[in-house]
Amino acid sequence: MLQSDPAVDDRYHYRLIRRAIERIDAAETPPALDDLAAEMHMSPAHFQRTFSSWAGVSPKRFAQYLALGHAKALLRDRTSLLETALGTGLSGTGRLHDLFLRWEAMSPGEYARGGAGLAIRYGWFDGPFGEMLVMATERGICGLALAAETGRAAAFADMAGRWPDATLQEDPEAIRPMVEAVLRLEGEARLHMIGGPFQIKVWEALMQVPSGHVTTYGAIADAIGSPKAVRAVGTAVGRNPVSWLIPCHRALRKSGGLGGYHWGLPVKRALLAWETARAEAGA
Repeated sequence: MLQSDPAVDDRYHYRLIRRAIERIDAAETPPALDDLAAEMHMSPAHFQRTFSSWAGVSPKRFAQYLALGHAKALLRDRTSLLETALGTGLSGTGRLHDLFLRWEAMSPGEYARGGAGLAIRYGWFDGPFGEMLVMATERGICGLALAAETGRAAAFADMAGRWPDATLQEDPEAIRPMVEAVLRLEGEARLHMIGGPFQIKVWEALMQVPSGHVTTYGAIADAIGSPKAVRAVGTAVGRNPVSWLIPCHRALRKSGGLGGYHWGLPVKRALLAWETARAEAGA
């Protein structure tokens, strides 16, 4: 008997229900299950099972997580205490569900050279949140862009421009094993962080925010010992080269507003809703 692949199922489900998420998001009130299923050309029961398999909750419940007030509720109820979570250092580890992340930072000198002498392989892959561009050196993943809102051309130009002097080669098969570890959320994935010292500190702090929780730009500034550098923290968050794995989407404004998101606010809202749903469902 053939068994389904959870990673493949997740990617299929996202493509299938992305239209449903957009429909839910655009409606003033959550659409009825029967109406939503009909628009997706599925029976209500099949649609409910498919949606719940991906999101962990029903379409109606997910609509509540997509609501604009959800970010404020997260900030009120699920703010990560970074000051107590930090302390592992740059050689530390973090978890994204069952994925074990090991990471190292490029030296300041290497960073200043704009990637000169660095060989970066890249490829396009289907992810839980649409198509994604993954870039990697021999030491690990150095870039992950979510292209659902921006499109391929803009995502590639953005990522390639970060290391203008590196040698880029399209070779998805060479990096597929580490990408599959990410998509399956199991095993080990190595990250090669390419950024300035301040950026690395900010990204390290983001790694400590658990899935289903959020923090603020100010809390990150406090956690890294630069309480007055909130604006600089925001810039560093926006320059995170490895989206999703280093969860810049979990950083909110102090007011509870979403703030910006490099790959589009609809993606940020979907990420936060998905993580909240899975956390509450015990996934």
